[in-house]
Amino acid sequence: MIKRLFSNTESSITGAAIILGSASFLSRIIGIVRDRIFAHQFGAGDVLDTYYAAFRTPDLVYNLLIVGALSAGFIPIFLELKEKNKKEAWLVTNSVLNILAIGSLVVCAILFIFTPFITQHIVPGFDESKQTMTILLSRIMLVSPIILGISSLVSGVLQSFKSFFIYSLTPIMYNLGIIIGAIFFVPRFGVEGLAYGVILGAVLHLMIQLPTLFKLGFRYTPVMDISNMFVKKIWKMMIPRTLGLATFQINLIIITIFASTLGGGSIAIFNFANNLQYFPVGIIGISFAIAAFPALSELAAKQKKDTMVNELIRTARQILFFILPMSILFLVLRAQIVRTVFGSGAFDWNDTIMTADTLAFFSISLFAQALIPLLARGFYALQDTWTPLLISISSLLINVLAAIFLKDLYGVKGLALAMSIAAICQVALMWMSLHHRVGSMHEGPLLLFLGKISFAATIMAIVVQYLKEPLSHLVDMTRLWGIFLQGLGAGIVGIAVYIVLTWLLQVSEIHLIRKSFTKKWLKLSSVEATVNEPDEI
Repeated sequence: MIKRLFSNTESSITGAAIILGSASFLSRIIGIVRDRIFAHQFGAGDVLDTYYAAFRTPDLVYNLLIVGALSAGFIPIFLELKEKNKKEAWLVTNSVLNILAIGSLVVCAILFIFTPFITQHIVPGFDESKQTMTILLSRIMLVSPIILGISSLVSGVLQSFKSFFIYSLTPIMYNLGIIIGAIFFVPRFGVEGLAYGVILGAVLHLMIQLPTLFKLGFRYTPVMDISNMFVKKIWKMMIPRTLGLATFQINLIIITIFASTLGGGSIAIFNFANNLQYFPVGIIGISFAIAAFPALSELAAKQKKDTMVNELIRTARQILFFILPMSILFLVLRAQIVRTVFGSGAFDWNDTIMTADTLAFFSISLFAQALIPLLARGFYALQDTWTPLLISISSLLINVLAAIFLKDLYGVKGLALAMSIAAICQVALMWMSLHHRVGSMHEGPLLLFLGKISFAATIMAIVVQYLKEPLSHLVDMTRLWGIFLQGLGAGIVGIAVYIVLTWLLQVSEIHLIRKSFTKKWLKLSSVEATVNEPDEI
């Protein structure tokens, strides 16, 4: 059973998304445990401000050099090659691996030298002691992009073979490494222990994938064939995607700059709220987008554009079916969620209120943030990486302008609202551009579907809001468990209302998802089941 589970490949988008979503859920839970440990130990104060600010430079390297090549170029090219010439596919893999490893090593070494200069501009609101600590943590963390770069290429290979299970465990291992750093390294090394935990997480992220990689047929060779036409094509496709990711990283840097001027704890509060809102986005939006990408790329390569659009819209409907009620729950139960997750130790009631209010502004755009990864991969499947870049730049400008205006009105909450406004604008522009590229995207049926689930979600919100008051009299609201049970009880009833209403409104997604879940878990539990048997959806 365990052996079959670890070697399992998944051929349907929904089935793969269930695997990725389930593992992502576990990863997010572990991430919440990580953040709770941080909040308990340090509160929303200077230590976590420096920790989160120190991530900006390593994240910039990772996203620009690594993710750009993989998400836009490597997977489509590898998929094309492995069907025609597997030997060539492994040659290209080794070349890209070596180029990325050497390139990231050189860039990280240069950034190590210039970290003090960079830090001064990223956190101008920090005093000298906070800037010094940020520099130290950032330099230690610069090791992680090199390791994660290698690991992410391995992840690209696993995704290409539709081996989603092991890949889905990588963020879990990464978070476990950070938790180990917080619990065991911090008492010994001080705040630097958090940075060492990040490095450990990166190592675990890589190590868990290596056995599967070698089982798939990979053998390392020290080759770096820069002249290979497929390697050149990957780099060519990488450029606009890298620039697009640069806009995202610049966006985060600008947010960090603004937050550093809003008082102690502002960066920590923003990151706590951002991590919480990313919980449903990661579980639903990212999981479905990753699961859909190989299929979309394959259909686009075979010139089956209509079928590709159908798969894209079907995946978008499933994302919206899940994300809309979750955004409502995050909005209505934001105080209960924040207090339950972070409310202990040094994380006081004022931190709770600030984080909850920031989360509320993030919740407005959860639907947009969940759709953006899928729509972006729709463009990448068509080997169009420039359109998402131009839209990302537009979104960045909207976010910066909105943040400049809103931060003075609402403080750190205004930064979240600015990001929400930018995300909604971005998804609208992406949808219109994709429609222009491929033609009809079944907007009529989609609007009817949106009307149905919006009605169900609205009724759910009303029920949850009215249930909070009577439930508060049944539990001890001065205790953590009382707050948790109040939110849990109201949330469960609300979800039940949403499910019943969508069933009565004949929303097809609820039946498709039920069938996919049933098939998936029956397949995993059956000894005789064929590993590659597709789901019926």
